[in-house]
Amino acid sequence: MATSPPQHPESESRRALPEAASPSGFLERLFHIRAAGSTPRIEIEAGVTTFLTMAYIIVVNPSVLHSAGVPFAGALFATCVAAAVGSLVMGLLANYPFALAPGMGLNAYFAYAVVGGLGLPWPVALGAVFLSGVAFVILTLGRIRALVVDAIPRALKTATAAGIGLFIAFIGLRNAGVVAASPATFVTLGNLASPGTLLALAGLIVTAALLARGNRSAIILGIVGVTAVAMAVGIAPLPTGLVSLPDVHSTVLKLDVGGALKLGALEVIFVFLFVDLFDTVGSTVGLAEQAGFVDAQGRIPRINRALMADSVATVVGSLLGTSTVVTYIESAAGISEGGRTGLVAVVAAVLFLAAVFFAPIAGAIPGIATAPALVVVGALMMRSARTIAWDDMTDAVPAFLTMIGMPLTFSVANGLALGFISYPIIKVLAGRGREVSWLTYALAAIFLLRYVWLGSE
Repeated sequence: MATSPPQHPESESRRALPEAASPSGFLERLFHIRAAGSTPRIEIEAGVTTFLTMAYIIVVNPSVLHSAGVPFAGALFATCVAAAVGSLVMGLLANYPFALAPGMGLNAYFAYAVVGGLGLPWPVALGAVFLSGVAFVILTLGRIRALVVDAIPRALKTATAAGIGLFIAFIGLRNAGVVAASPATFVTLGNLASPGTLLALAGLIVTAALLARGNRSAIILGIVGVTAVAMAVGIAPLPTGLVSLPDVHSTVLKLDVGGALKLGALEVIFVFLFVDLFDTVGSTVGLAEQAGFVDAQGRIPRINRALMADSVATVVGSLLGTSTVVTYIESAAGISEGGRTGLVAVVAAVLFLAAVFFAPIAGAIPGIATAPALVVVGALMMRSARTIAWDDMTDAVPAFLTMIGMPLTFSVANGLALGFISYPIIKVLAGRGREVSWLTYALAAIFLLRYVWLGSE
């Protein structure tokens, strides 16, 4: 439980103001920060940390979409605003510290499979994203997506949090250069003599040491410190500028919904819908488990409001010019900093809006700077694995497949699929099929049909 912030001398007129009239009182009424065991300062720092670990998307997403012909500057504007809208809805409607942005993987599917592979024009592909977003909204209003979350067995909920920890730690080690691709062994040890890798490892050690000493700002200090050193010694380039004007014309309202319907892009819409459904469900469940939001019955309060955030953001993002918006697993960095309320997401949203004008600075944060944060957060998220009943193979094996599947397939949705498919099968073969709900059986069948129909994405 966080301690109360220190009291400072105030004027008599300031003391006379009711708490609700003060900035902190307004935040308390809006986000219930004290009830969550936090303080406004912790929430703001956590929001900054979350944004910094996600800032790479500001440049990376437009780069991926640009390969499909989407104007870079317009995609950058769409990326920032869609991320801000999704994070604002999450923070204000659901009061959860989860930030959103256009999803990696789905943007690659948009650019390389839909536009590049199927030959659809990018406005038509945006039309398919819009239709999938409308379907998300309908499914969320009908509480179908909330039912999916409730149907996830508790062992898989816990395993999802641990699996996301392994996933983001793997991403961090890759960004740091500690692990690298290998044609012989898939992955191998990277070049540990590389200056960038050495700096990232030093940042990891310092960040872990600060956390061990109880420093709540350890992760954000690590990111800023490594960025400053990398730029000072020439490992990372300085920002190309300070301010850039947003492009609000080249992609806004350029989507072609009619074209998507005429060309029969049903399969494309289904993939956007399916992958985002289970990717966001998996991320939300894992983050909620890490933050302690899952109750004794395995349910997540306000889950339908949380799922509405990516639904609305996907629709808005398609109108602005970007691919599907998802809940970001990097939100775990802010949670590890102590963030527990929607103020974290609102702070991230404000910074994404600012990034529309300060994109050169936000895009200059190197991957080696956020790598230590991802590895440390991954280690912290592994704590949830200790609650899994490892002596019960009907829980242990599906949980393990969920955990290991996420980093090895580079997908939260695929890891969750492996757990969902194996869980009811093992339970039935063990003579304990009655422990599995009908919806879990149905979801396992849907996963199987998805892989038979479309194959792995």
